[in-house]
Amino acid sequence: MINNKKVKKPLALDAIIQDTQKINFNMTSENDVGALLRTLAATKNNGCSFLELGTGTGMSTSWILDGMSNTDTLITMDNDQTLLDIANKYLGHDERLTLVCEDGDEFIQRIYKEQKKFDFIFADTWSGKYQLLAQTLDMLNIGGLYIIDDMKEQENWPEGHELKVKELLEVLNSRIDLSVINMDWSCGVLLCTKIDKGS
Repeated sequence: MINNKKVKKPLALDAIIQDTQKINFNMTSENDVGALLRTLAATKNNGCSFLELGTGTGMSTSWILDGMSNTDTLITMDNDQTLLDIANKYLGHDERLTLVCEDGDEFIQRIYKEQKKFDFIFADTWSGKYQLLAQTLDMLNIGGLYIIDDMKEQENWPEGHELKVKELLEVLNSRIDLSVINMDWSCGVLLCTKIDKGS
């Protein structure tokens, strides 16, 4: 674990956390994961395209934005407007950011048909992770990063969810177009890089 007291946090994060607590929303990303997302985001620059699936109230969004360059862009999606309103309140002024309220599966199917491509995808909801995984990975550019968390067993997992996690790990590790590392760290983070299958 990192020492959160020594890590510089995004300027908007504390305010987002306060508003998140007011609505009793507890499905939020950990600061450890946020700091990692910021570091990974900083490896991409000069007009790269970012995608976040599962905005929540914008906690992870704030970390990603903090690591992005001025010419990068981020599309982040959630199906709950109440949550997005908090993200928009504190992050909506950022011209690099596009907030979308839409069903996750419908959103992925729509942008897949539009042939969108991304250099960084953080999948923090079922869509793009347990559902429509193939389409999501097809939208990832060569050299792009695909990140998921919550891979370690948690108290709020529904019955049988550990089997879904195991199947997901097997699918990702079986793909020849991905370099995969599963980290037994924080809430459980899996990081993939898209590679050229011909190399």
